[in-house]
Amino acid sequence: RHTKTAPLPTYDEVLVCTPNTEEEEVELIVRRALSSDSQNQKIYCLLGAEKLVYKVSKQLESHFFRLLQSSTVRDFRFLIFCSTKAHNSYVITAFDTYKATIPCCSKTEIQAYLSTHLKVHCGTASVAQAFKEPYQHNVKFILSNQAGMGK
Repeated sequence: RHTKTAPLPTYDEVLVCTPNTEEEEVELIVRRALSSDSQNQKIYCLLGAEKLVYKVSKQLESHFFRLLQSSTVRDFRFLIFCSTKAHNSYVITAFDTYKATIPCCSKTEIQAYLSTHLKVHCGTASVAQAFKEPYQHNVKFILSNQAGMGK
């Protein structure tokens, strides 16, 4: 649902996929999405799922449908984002029946939403201050080769 006041996803709701994403990472987010705790309004997302290697893509499909059958949760929120240019992705084929084209907001609407949600409130120190760079950005991405290492 599109609202201007809805918060951005938290770190535990999003998995940014790369060719190095491991089966355990994918299984963890699927488990979160289909657990009984998932009814707390969180929306779990796989971003760039077309980048998963074939073996991990197959495991994603396997874990999802196995957990879906055994789960009592029917009101879960799990989104898989794939590039429209990735025609030969296993993920796209495996989840084709659930495919939906999402109407996109204008660039201006997206910028306004992000500027509202990424704003550091007065009197609050920005995490960006930890970096000794001349740029005053409010958001920094820190990538780690080992997931869940407190980054």
